[in-house]
Amino acid sequence: MTTVNMLKAKSTLSRLVELVESGAEEEIIIARAGKPAARLVPLAPAARPKRRLGLLKGQFATYSQEEFDSVNAEVAKKFFGKMVLGAA
Repeated sequence: MTTVNMLKAKSTLSRLVELVESGAEEEIIIARAGKPAARLVPLAPAARPKRRLGLLKGQFATYSQEEFDSVNAEVAKKFFGKMVLGAA
């Protein structure tokens, strides 16, 4: 635990905040006239909501690679207005 006076805290506030954010200092006490007046501590990280994986499982059709590739020519025609070489 580090104690700093008010004047030093005012002139080095960014550095003091950086120290507690990084974990280099657990807390910093700011004193006025030699008496503790405030405590600078890092905020607890915000709790992240749990993510549910597979929420939409089974709600969409699945295709094999051959089925997926079978529409390449149709898609190319819609984009380019004509058949494109290499699109089956």
